[in-house]
Amino acid sequence: MGSPPKFMGLSGRALRIAQVAYIVAPSFILFGYNQAGLGPLSGLQSWVHMFPQIDTVNTSGALEAHNSTSKGAVVAAFQCGALFGALSCVYLGDWLGRRKTIFIGAILSIIGQVLQTAAYSLVQFTVGRVILGFGIGQFSVAVPVWQSECSAAKNRGRHVVADGIFMCLGFALCNWIDFACSKIHYSNLQWRIPLAISLSGSLLILFTVFLLPESPRWLVRVNRIEEASRNLAAIRGVPEEDESIRNEIAGIESSLELTANSASLMEMFSKNDEERLLYRFCLCVGLQFFQQMCGGNLISVYASTIFKENLGMSSEMSSILAACALTWKFLCSFMAFYSIDRLGRRFIFMVSGTGMCLCMTALAITTSFGSENKAASIASVVFIFLFNAFYPLGFLGGNFLYCTEVAPVRLRVAMSAISTANHWLWNFVVVMITPVALDTIGYQYYIMYAILSACIPAMVFFFFPETMNRNLELLNHVFRDAPSPWSIVSMAKQLPEGDVTEAELAEMTKNGKLDAGGFCEQKESV
Repeated sequence: MGSPPKFMGLSGRALRIAQVAYIVAPSFILFGYNQAGLGPLSGLQSWVHMFPQIDTVNTSGALEAHNSTSKGAVVAAFQCGALFGALSCVYLGDWLGRRKTIFIGAILSIIGQVLQTAAYSLVQFTVGRVILGFGIGQFSVAVPVWQSECSAAKNRGRHVVADGIFMCLGFALCNWIDFACSKIHYSNLQWRIPLAISLSGSLLILFTVFLLPESPRWLVRVNRIEEASRNLAAIRGVPEEDESIRNEIAGIESSLELTANSASLMEMFSKNDEERLLYRFCLCVGLQFFQQMCGGNLISVYASTIFKENLGMSSEMSSILAACALTWKFLCSFMAFYSIDRLGRRFIFMVSGTGMCLCMTALAITTSFGSENKAASIASVVFIFLFNAFYPLGFLGGNFLYCTEVAPVRLRVAMSAISTANHWLWNFVVVMITPVALDTIGYQYYIMYAILSACIPAMVFFFFPETMNRNLELLNHVFRDAPSPWSIVSMAKQLPEGDVTEAELAEMTKNGKLDAGGFCEQKESV
């Protein structure tokens, strides 16, 4: 038997690390960096001098209100672009493949970054922000799908949750770099340097994406079986002739054959929706909705604003505390990395939702006393930091992972694209309404997030099946064979764990360990 195929001279674990280092890390650092990028910069005098139409520092009254709305629109232009970038993957992801979609995203993000950095007019800056958002939106769909399809079941959670860790690193880097550059002597370099730095990540992706393997599952889907076997063998670190590779490819082909009658999203609305595609789609959309409307983006983008305007702190202290809060969030995101494949998706979603609900409730109470009450302000800071411990546990990568796991292979990109576009839609809503909401209803704004976070544990408990360490193809059987939606969660608990092959399934069924549908009759529910 020969040696494993290689990409960039690497195979197995080394190749998977290269995937993370060259594609996953830069794409999601860019995700977080550019999502938070304008928050700290928009208060600089050099910034408002260049773009007086969105000056909220040196204005007041009706002009400040008008400029605040314009500022929100400019900041949220990134989210608009990302929404359409995510939607574009409905067609591009399956037509061009995962790598080519990522490559297009890299080109668009470079164009957007250059336009932003070199901007001397608000129109040019806004156009650059939209194009940049389009590219990052494509990353947010294509990269998690590519990762999950290249990962073994036992490591899939860690690999995709790494997205959230790098996204959080992007948030933290953005705030520290913006703070450092604000100390530069008054000039446009204060904001041009932070915007230009992110170009390095896009260039890295552009030059390395085609040196790494394409998704074996996508290659099987387009009938490039030999290439799929080679790529899968390289990723697993075994020879191409290895029996496990043949069995896994056969399992993917079998899954596609069972569901190959159509590949249209309109199937979800068919009366003959035997695979419960609409149910699965609702799981994806709901999870991405909660990811935004639990308050995570509020804290990430507007932390410095909350510290300064709601808690009455100085500009410098607000910037330092915001950067510290996001650095703390980055450190806490490693909890998800170590727990996602140990405790399960359901458990961490429920714990995360419960914790965020309690923190938002406490934040509403403490901020209601006003900035004059120093004890309440200190407590508010504590609960913001505590919120940043609970949020990344379940909703800074786990949401992207889960959406790729519950979708069938032929609609995986389409479902992930639309659910992620939904993520960007609510991201846009939060970015637009938060400045106005904080000025008008104040502490009551946090109550809304507390209520929405409280819905997460209940929804997950009743409707979200466990996907940890489950074979992606076997998960299709759960949705198709469950007698009712209420049975899906319990049936998913009975699936055999790990990358179970068709041969192993047949043997387990023969020995009476499984029923005909592939479920463990003798296994107790967890």
